[in-house]
Amino acid sequence: MVKILAFSGSARQASFNQKLAAIAAKGAREAGAEVTLINLGDYPMPIINQDEHEAHGLPPKARELKQLLLEHDGLLIASPEYNSAFSPLLKNAIDWTSRTEREGESPLQAFNGKYAAIMSASPGALGGLRGLVFLRMLLQNINVTVLATQRAIGQAGSAFDEQGQLKDSKQQQAIEGIGAELAKTLAKLRD
Repeated sequence: MVKILAFSGSARQASFNQKLAAIAAKGAREAGAEVTLINLGDYPMPIINQDEHEAHGLPPKARELKQLLLEHDGLLIASPEYNSAFSPLLKNAIDWTSRTEREGESPLQAFNGKYAAIMSASPGALGGLRGLVFLRMLLQNINVTVLATQRAIGQAGSAFDEQGQLKDSKQQQAIEGIGAELAKTLAKLRD
């Protein structure tokens, strides 16, 4: 069974993007994947600093997150847009977990050969679409294959119901479909 790690680039309690990650995770589970849904807020780490890394190695929470990345075949990432890019929380987590820890460890070990699907939700009309351009570029630069299908949900403040589902059934199906597409792609690659 393929394993997928799902998370958002937001630690807000009522995060639109965490809701989106959960919807995509549901689609991946229904397509046969084992999915671990996490909140990056549960993995606090300092702003990356090379001196800190050289003196102390990876922070404990960065090490935990890196281990999760190593244990999963694919990534479902929902990222908010901050000034036309992805969130600083997401960038910091990627930067820490991309670092080597031991002599002989290959660079980018937690990301090499992974597949990912990306999405976003934002109160704005574009739904965080501009941030996905930069997220796709970053992931591809660290050897992650990003599926072509992506989705940005605009007007996110009114897009979700009280249960965290999208009110528009077509949008709900599209986000679940992104999760399912990642699960099916990984399963085909495994076979």
